[in-house]
Amino acid sequence: MSATPLTTRAPLTPLRRVLALDAVVTGTNGLAYALLAGPLAQLLGVERTPLLVLGVLLAGYGAAVGLLAARGRPAPALVMAVIEINCAWVVLSLLSLALWFDPTTAGLVWIPAQAAVVAAFAVLQWVTRTSSTQ
Repeated sequence: MSATPLTTRAPLTPLRRVLALDAVVTGTNGLAYALLAGPLAQLLGVERTPLLVLGVLLAGYGAAVGLLAARGRPAPALVMAVIEINCAWVVLSLLSLALWFDPTTAGLVWIPAQAAVVAAFAVLQWVTRTSSTQ
């Protein structure tokens, strides 16, 4: 009987770690928006249907980022797409306060706070993106 490893995995590079954390945070946030759209809409002062749709999209996006993080060497073009999408999210989140939403106090705190977290992911992904080629 020969001893063979069950799986062989590439070590987690800093980029893959940041992508994985982004995937978990984004996916969890998306699931919360989708599953708790009614109560969260009231808490944040946004409409239920857009929050529900956004939750489904974020859950899917989180899963896609998770798949990218699972790759031994994430494709540089896909990493850049994640960075660009995260940057767009930050801009749209902040614009939403002025243009679309009339949030509650909780919404006024939550929307910029989650935008700041996404901005941090974008910066960390930008800084660590070269680790995917190491």
